[in-house]
Amino acid sequence: MTEQNDSGRARGAGSGRRRKPSAKRRKAPILISGAVAVLVLGGAGLGYVYVKLDGNIKGVDINAQLGAERPVDVDDGSMDILVLGSDSRSGDNSAYGRDEGGARSDTAMVVHVYEGHKKASVVSIPRDTLVTRPGCTDGEGGTVAGERRAMFNTAYEVGGPACAVKTVESMSGIRMDHYIEVDFSGFKKLIDTLGGVEITTTQAIKDSKSHLDLAPGTHTLDGEQSLGLVRTRKSVGDGSDLGRIQLQQAFMKAFIDQVKDVGVLTNPKKLLDLADAATKAVTPDSELDSVQELMGFAKGLSGIGAQNVHMITLPVEYDPRDPNRVIPLEAESRQVWKALKGDLPIPASATKDAATGQADGVVK
Repeated sequence: MTEQNDSGRARGAGSGRRRKPSAKRRKAPILISGAVAVLVLGGAGLGYVYVKLDGNIKGVDINAQLGAERPVDVDDGSMDILVLGSDSRSGDNSAYGRDEGGARSDTAMVVHVYEGHKKASVVSIPRDTLVTRPGCTDGEGGTVAGERRAMFNTAYEVGGPACAVKTVESMSGIRMDHYIEVDFSGFKKLIDTLGGVEITTTQAIKDSKSHLDLAPGTHTLDGEQSLGLVRTRKSVGDGSDLGRIQLQQAFMKAFIDQVKDVGVLTNPKKLLDLADAATKAVTPDSELDSVQELMGFAKGLSGIGAQNVHMITLPVEYDPRDPNRVIPLEAESRQVWKALKGDLPIPASATKDAATGQADGVVK
């Protein structure tokens, strides 16, 4: 059956084409993708290295794999981006564990940039959320069957980026304008090139699995420590993935401010090093797979600071059948997606009764 959006128009009834950004509606980066922005902000003076940087970028054609059966693409001046952190253990990432069958989306954030590109909302989707995963076409052209009560992060594992996007679009009814993926080793190198990220911990964090050992106080985290922080789980809050998301959100706000203050425009070598690290760290969709396109994507960064970013976790509760999994709170989740579809703030009532990881305030 064809689903419909709030205005009664059938989702997927359009041409399947993406919105073409107008001068008012420039491509804008947030959070992990914000790294790319800073690293190419001085791009006008880097013409001579475009070929080198373009060679670093490996895009993925999400549109071709998804086809036309997608939510209606409404041009209202806003933008929605799916940002994934991949936990593949292949290549340089093998230092972080054994590959047990395929990469999964260790971190997933839907970033909604509001009209005018001065503020944004971010919805983190817990990787252990049980969802109805739709049937997908994988990167090799094969068919992946849908599944009920599938963990959210298996969408990427079985069908790659396009399946992750399709799952998010199925959950939300919102068409994703862009997709950006960052892997473990790229994330670490990017933070090191940036010079670290300063955070303050309100309690000790010691986690043997993520190799993190921080006393209470202010720290400038290098790449390895930053990676450890965003992967820490058992030693904070209630030990759940929800607590880890709270750490990730606090870190990302610190990262946004650090990026805005780094002053790369006055240091050409720093700029080039950062641009090189960033373009190696990310896998964007095919509409962002060149330096020129990433420069356009970067122009929205200047108007968005940490104070303009509202972060929540998708409203969930622990699954009565399996306490190691969570399930979306249906009414509250609908509130979240309806607000973003309407380019409106997410109401506080949407998260009032949701489960939390009890790690809020551990990192500032």
